[in-house]
Amino acid sequence: MLEVTPFGEGWGLEYAGGVLPAAVPGCVHTDLLAAGVIPDPFLGRNETEVAWVGRRAWTYTAELAPRSEHERTDLVFAGLDTAAEITVDGRLLGRTRNMHRSYRFDVTGLRGRLAVRFASAYTEAAAVRDRLGDRPAAYAEPYQYIRKMACSFGWDWGPTLVTAGLWRPVRLEHWSTARIGRVRPVVTVRQGVGVVELHVDVERTRAGADLGLQVRVAGRTARAAVRGASGTVRVEVPDARLWWPRGYGEQPLYDVELTLSDEGGALDSWRRRVGFRTVGLDRRPDRHGTAFTLVVNGERLFARGVNWIPDDVFPSRMTRDRYRERLGRAAEAGVDLVRVWGGGLYESEDFYDACDELGLLVWQDFPFACAAYPEEQPLRGEVEAEARENVVRLMPHPSLALWNGNNENLWGFRDWGWEERLAGESWGEGYYLGLLPRVVAELDPTRPYAAGSPWSGSWDRHPNDPAHGTHHSWEVWNRADYADYRREVPRFVAEFGWQAPPAHATLRRALPGEALAADSPGMLHHQKADDGNGKLRRGLERHFAFPEGDFDRWHYLTQVNQARAVAAGIEHWRSHWPVCAGTVVWQLNDCWPVTSWAAIDGDGREKPLWHELRRLYADRLLTLQTRERGLVAAAVNQAARVWRTGLTLRRMTVGGAVLGSADLALEAGARTVAVLDVPRGLWPAGAEEFLVADAGDGGPRAVYFPVPDRQIPYPEPEFEVSVAPGAVTVTARTLVRDLLLQADRLDPAARADRGLVTLLPGERVTIGVTGWKTPEVAAARAALYCVEPSP
Repeated sequence: MLEVTPFGEGWGLEYAGGVLPAAVPGCVHTDLLAAGVIPDPFLGRNETEVAWVGRRAWTYTAELAPRSEHERTDLVFAGLDTAAEITVDGRLLGRTRNMHRSYRFDVTGLRGRLAVRFASAYTEAAAVRDRLGDRPAAYAEPYQYIRKMACSFGWDWGPTLVTAGLWRPVRLEHWSTARIGRVRPVVTVRQGVGVVELHVDVERTRAGADLGLQVRVAGRTARAAVRGASGTVRVEVPDARLWWPRGYGEQPLYDVELTLSDEGGALDSWRRRVGFRTVGLDRRPDRHGTAFTLVVNGERLFARGVNWIPDDVFPSRMTRDRYRERLGRAAEAGVDLVRVWGGGLYESEDFYDACDELGLLVWQDFPFACAAYPEEQPLRGEVEAEARENVVRLMPHPSLALWNGNNENLWGFRDWGWEERLAGESWGEGYYLGLLPRVVAELDPTRPYAAGSPWSGSWDRHPNDPAHGTHHSWEVWNRADYADYRREVPRFVAEFGWQAPPAHATLRRALPGEALAADSPGMLHHQKADDGNGKLRRGLERHFAFPEGDFDRWHYLTQVNQARAVAAGIEHWRSHWPVCAGTVVWQLNDCWPVTSWAAIDGDGREKPLWHELRRLYADRLLTLQTRERGLVAAAVNQAARVWRTGLTLRRMTVGGAVLGSADLALEAGARTVAVLDVPRGLWPAGAEEFLVADAGDGGPRAVYFPVPDRQIPYPEPEFEVSVAPGAVTVTARTLVRDLLLQADRLDPAARADRGLVTLLPGERVTIGVTGWKTPEVAAARAALYCVEPSP
């Protein structure tokens, strides 16, 4: 039977004439950090002090001394970052140039000094650029010339920390006669019968041995012979239980056990979990344009999504538990789709396992983002090799629902001046419209493929046409007010978002000793977006008086503005289901402490946006919207049951007086939206009035203010505070808008169970708090913020 020996111990990193201990998996930065050679690049402005690390070559060494009675020993690297030369006592085993692939070398009988020498990614990229010619990109760094995680070269939310190292595990495999080289599992459901068809490639040490395959799934067994170097074995599971996205059903998973044998017994095995479900993409034209609607098990979905970036700029630090915790909080926020963005990675099995278990659909970008990518060698062969490996690797996961060719490159070609600059040179179109769809169709015919995001489906239309396919809505953040989200109804919003700083405790840790201000040196360094602070200011000034010199108010109000902006988009777009079939917020997570669009900051703390997503992505959402006919209440029901309840409408003054009310009957069918006209007499008139809508039986609330906050004559907020172990209770004496308990100000380990809440006079809210060891009223009051009257 094949034997596996982990090879993570005994590695060293050559540095300054000596050898430092090296962790495998790991990277140069983490090894230098552990040895005290470099400061933590996440703190202050240390990022710039370690830039030299990415611009020089590095060598890892270990003693190769395999001991085995088997015929063959392979040295297997699950991931090398990136351009490497591997030798044993100076004998070349091979060269690599792709972070997204694994590598295998025959080391049978070899012993000696194993060395893995990494060239600087800059050096490798420059050599490719010199050979193939310059290509445009959104950033000046050369990420499009090397098959590496693009965002390690920096992004508008990430640091420039260009890594190198053995970033995934290393192992020795010892085997005789034959081993399983590749398993391509095609999992389908046909008339209630689950079908697992395994296409198996076999590597042999010698020809002629009779080999057989056996597969077991759910107590069912099937066998097949291996002919030459491959074989296919198929098993059926009657009455297979369907895997569903969260909110639509359960997530049953089935163990698949494959064994390769000869007449002497088992030689190798392969084990995975699968789920039975069908997935499709409705892209039919209709009177609104061209649809982009995910369909799972015949059920059409409104996708409640978030974009995922690598959760650490040093991805070797990611663990199974960390993936599970971060994705678990996505699920807790009501998310049912996670888009793995194209400037990052094909994530580890731990990521997709967690999505399988949590019922999170995965939209997987191929790793191309915001650049023109050459299509000539050596890149073209690497692209095909990585695509073939990763498509097959990820096929067992029922959560994987969509392959997507790239992020914003088709759009960039048309709108960002690339076409003229390229003057006929290759730029990636052949990948997105040729190579990648061909690979997916050949290897994974059970899943849909989209050429890019955004993409309207045809060059006959603008690539980012909101009426056709996927749309990225960035004009609003860059140039307009978030109220402008309501100007259009895209078919599927694959990116949109608004920035805010991280939690206060995160800033205090990341910027030690700094007097915090919106434009202090550390804050500006941890703001990577072009004119990011300017856009934050302009976005804030449209709604609030800018709090000059008051960092704490600026910090609170920018977080309020982020939550309000995302709410404006999602409430509007969800209310237009099924024309709009999904929103994917940019972004769920951060890879370091930074002002960004994330809902969870770089230290893992939730921003108010995360709490707001729990409301926005709940199965039942109530929102007040303006339509051509006037003010309406839209009841979005994504649950499987009809939503029948009473709806109470109250027209009020900011002083607390009720000017009028009405009780309506609300009925929204399963997976539908019901729209009710608000009686004309209840429409707010002027800055002093607003409308409140409450669904009965403790259902959701919606509020509508007709003018920006800076025009509203709010009363001075008055409220009482009481504390108890694990709870802070606030009782409002006036209107209190967007009350927020910043729990991390109580204790860096403290967390609150809710975010922004608006209280009417006399209303009370109890906020659960964990991690606060010494509850005290004065501290709680100091950590409470709300909207105040404009000066």
